[in-house]
Amino acid sequence: MDSTRRAGQNRQVVSERPGPVTAERAARIAPRLVIGVMLVAVWWAIDWLHLRPVSDYYFFPLWLGYILTVDGLVGWRTGTSLWRRGHLKFLLLFLISIPLWWLFEWLNGFLQNWHYLTPRPVAQWEYVLIASLSFSTVVPAVLETAELLSSFRIGERLPQLPAWHIERGTAIRLFLLGWVMLALVIFAPRYAFPLTWLSVFFILEPVNVLLGQRSIGAFVRHGNWAAVWNVMLAALVCGFFWEMWNSLSMPKWTYSVPFVEFGHVFEMPILGYGGYLPFGLEIFTVYALVFWLVQGRPQQYARVSEHVQVDRA
Repeated sequence: MDSTRRAGQNRQVVSERPGPVTAERAARIAPRLVIGVMLVAVWWAIDWLHLRPVSDYYFFPLWLGYILTVDGLVGWRTGTSLWRRGHLKFLLLFLISIPLWWLFEWLNGFLQNWHYLTPRPVAQWEYVLIASLSFSTVVPAVLETAELLSSFRIGERLPQLPAWHIERGTAIRLFLLGWVMLALVIFAPRYAFPLTWLSVFFILEPVNVLLGQRSIGAFVRHGNWAAVWNVMLAALVCGFFWEMWNSLSMPKWTYSVPFVEFGHVFEMPILGYGGYLPFGLEIFTVYALVFWLVQGRPQQYARVSEHVQVDRA
């Protein structure tokens, strides 16, 4: 049975190592890397210097700069990247992000864990437009960061747990557990707020498992914990930059989280950073499910460990 499972795994994965940086590869990568670095440098300065009214709109161009910079670095190291493997798929990541984060905004209506401060009154239509544009950067930022961590084999250096095959019955029970978590978040937000960053994962990942999707459940089934680590740590890395850039920004957000309002790192209580780890799993789960619905087949786009097969550019 073990040999059969290993054979099945070998059919689904490939191992790739970063190759030499050729002049041709550098020429392809340089434009978006330069543009990304310039966007970060310019909009970081505009943001923290509060050069209004331009600084009111800092979030999207700053994070677009981050995304392009990381994509360029991944391409430089591996010869492939999310942008190179499909421009329309790359844009789809931005579209996925918008409803995903609006879902969390809806849940925050019950939680009241984060609050936005603006330098001026904003009309509802303007708020929705600017917020949606800002929210669109979440999924691509995390997946780009996961690919960068993968290029350094970060996940492979962390503990690798035994493989776990999630049976159909187990998947259904996890699915129901996710709905219980979501209900607790809505009806007991003061005590159940940490479940916000698990409920969506437990609801949707069992669906991915039952569809045979290449997602977190498949990684666990094949013992590919490196991919799981890279996804979680990518959200944590992005979380650090979200909180750091937010700390001196305007507009910005602040937190009021029950029981953990101590040891702040920037605006976030230090224990709050733990929520970024399962949030990374939620992001990957939603991305994988949407790509399955769009393409009609398991996703082969995001390369979150060196043992994940992807469609080449």
